[in-house]
Amino acid sequence: MADDFELDTDDLERRMDGAISALRTELASLRTGRASASMLEPVMVDAYGTPTPINQVGTVNVPEPRMVTVNVWDKGLVNVVEKAIRNSGLGINPQMNGTIIMLPIPELNEERRRDLTKVAADYAERARVSVRNLRRDGMDQIKKAKSDGLSEDDQKFWEATVQELTDKYVKTVDETLETKQAEIMQV
Repeated sequence: MADDFELDTDDLERRMDGAISALRTELASLRTGRASASMLEPVMVDAYGTPTPINQVGTVNVPEPRMVTVNVWDKGLVNVVEKAIRNSGLGINPQMNGTIIMLPIPELNEERRRDLTKVAADYAERARVSVRNLRRDGMDQIKKAKSDGLSEDDQKFWEATVQELTDKYVKTVDETLETKQAEIMQV
């Protein structure tokens, strides 16, 4: 019978943590007017016929608050890396200096800041949807156990547990978004 039913809350938490982690990765790629090595993470370089992350073809550094440098290891890839950065949509104009590509980070204007906060809000909404989908998965497991003979008290207990987890992670998404939006709007 279902008297020994136990929902795997650790698995639900691990999967919800994954949604938060994905959100933080997406938010890290948003440019805030300050230099950050993570802003280059989504940039892929066509190195040796294979799309490769930029940090696997060179060293990414942040020598000063408004500058990111990429020291490309293979001289033959310098132009390819420069082109990948230019075409990435980050709005950065790379400057070449031998095998070092310098990326001066310009100030963001007010309109661009508002656009970035909207993008951040979209990322957060996707994370909320992921968390809610995981909640639905948990609730479906409980309903299945109910049809297998789970008592109503146990059903209510597990539903409350899943809802608490969901509320906790949605709150984390909201707090993460709020922090990022404040960072973006900071002049």
